[in-house]
Amino acid sequence: MAGPFPPFEPHGGGGPRIREIPLRVMVPNLITVLAICAGLSGIRLAFEHRMELAVIMVLIAAFLDGVDGRIARMLKASSKFGEQMDSLADIVNFGVAPALVLYAYLLDRAGAIGWIAALLFAIACGLRLARFNVMLDDHERPAWQADYFVGVPAPAGAVLVMLPVYLGFLGMETSRSVAFAACAYTLVIAFLLVSRLPVYSGKASGSRVRRELAIPLMLGVVFYALLLASYTWLTMAVSAILYLASLVWSVRAYSRRAAREAKAGDETAG
Repeated sequence: MAGPFPPFEPHGGGGPRIREIPLRVMVPNLITVLAICAGLSGIRLAFEHRMELAVIMVLIAAFLDGVDGRIARMLKASSKFGEQMDSLADIVNFGVAPALVLYAYLLDRAGAIGWIAALLFAIACGLRLARFNVMLDDHERPAWQADYFVGVPAPAGAVLVMLPVYLGFLGMETSRSVAFAACAYTLVIAFLLVSRLPVYSGKASGSRVRRELAIPLMLGVVFYALLLASYTWLTMAVSAILYLASLVWSVRAYSRRAAREAKAGDETAG
């Protein structure tokens, strides 16, 4: 007898039908669902004026949404269903939730302009995610360019756009003039999302660490986690500012790499 719910098809209907689903296949999808719940809960908390908890929930959502795909690959549990779930969750957790939390905290003081800025950020995030999905099928892209994102990635955009909130928690006033400045900042982040700016990702070359750097790296991660736990909003604000500053380095590194690759190509052709 058929139950009230349709059967879970991890292959999206395109793979072999299996009677029982391994639990490891469901784990990444459960993480994705929890990320959506965290993002939507952050929106609710923001409109209840419980701002610090709202921002924490949005950051948790962004973190979970950023690691579910990696966990799926680690568990060898990737599926078409999971890919579609993850794509749909991204727009909520990286676009809608940060925009609405920022609007509830500050942008609403700018009136309609604040809403337009929040809306444009969410739309830019959706466009960024759509372009990312399309570029996954671009097999003509040079292999070395896999080390760079095209535009600021959506998870980073979600963290960056809430910089005014971090500064507000640190004591910055939330006046109407500051709200207009935050609108301009939100539009800048939206532009960075959809831009062609090369942003270093380290996906191709950052999967291995030299032996002598392993312990310093672990200590650095622990130190950052302790700073995050002890000085949460100051650490988030400084991290966002340093990330924005690193974009200049990323562009310069990309230009130098492109010049080297072009020179090597000319020498090979010659």
